[in-house]
Amino acid sequence: MGVWPARVSIREVGLRDGLQSIATIVPTTQKCEWIAGAHRAGMREIEVGSFVPPRLLPQLADTAAVLTFAKTLPGLFASVLIPNLKGAERALEGKADLMILPLSASQAHSLANLRKAPDDVVAEMAQIRAARDASGSRTLIEGGIGTAFGCTIQGAVDEAEVLRLMQALLDAGADRVSLADTVGYADPASVRRLFEKALRIAGNRFSGGHFHDTRGLALANTVAALELGVTRFDASLAGIGGCPHAPGASGNATTEDLAFMLEAMGCRTGIDLRALLALRQHVVGWIPAEPTHGALWRAGLPKTFAGIQ
Repeated sequence: MGVWPARVSIREVGLRDGLQSIATIVPTTQKCEWIAGAHRAGMREIEVGSFVPPRLLPQLADTAAVLTFAKTLPGLFASVLIPNLKGAERALEGKADLMILPLSASQAHSLANLRKAPDDVVAEMAQIRAARDASGSRTLIEGGIGTAFGCTIQGAVDEAEVLRLMQALLDAGADRVSLADTVGYADPASVRRLFEKALRIAGNRFSGGHFHDTRGLALANTVAALELGVTRFDASLAGIGGCPHAPGASGNATTEDLAFMLEAMGCRTGIDLRALLALRQHVVGWIPAEPTHGALWRAGLPKTFAGIQ
């Protein structure tokens, strides 16, 4: 493909998908510094936390406070993950711009991770949509379909099942849907094949891709989606995160590496990479015992790079 999308959005998910996967509990003040730093660097979409019960994820127990701070930053689109209707009610109270209901296309992963079957999550989506509409809120609802390319517990996940669940989420009231390679099984060919079909179903209600770099293919998979015109991707600063059911996972796509690749390709992200690399250094300092990833921070920006100065 000779022409790439002129503009691509990166949603920073390190504060949720990243922090929930590590043992270190980052203080609220540092989370707010992270959000403020990302905002100064030009990021405009951040997943700030999750309304999962604190006993399950103490790392994210302060999500309400972090969301309140995020809402003070101009132009910032703040999203939260919600596990159920109760979580949705908290997201609505906090005036989140977007709430993401995760659904695993793998029956086995869904039962292990969410303790409910995929179709039960679809039913919950309908309840969440009804609650959102009844509240008069403008909070958007995203159905995030995980294990879309396979599962470490179940193995293969049928594309037809992924697409059936996507259509079911849309029918149940999701404003938009996204696909996630939760355990890092995807490759560029499988991304192109599944995303083409997903786009035919969801059209402009298809939100984007969430790729893990478990086997080093997150950026390659992003390019495969870009070729189809997809313009929104999730990533985590320093590549932190992963999935508890994907042993050895190296984490999410690395925000700074993804932003560099996109900018180098001529896809504007609005991100100041030098500011983002400086923020990375702070974040890594807050989690010194945790593994971090990425390549750009080691080599630095090339002298030929013409991104935001």
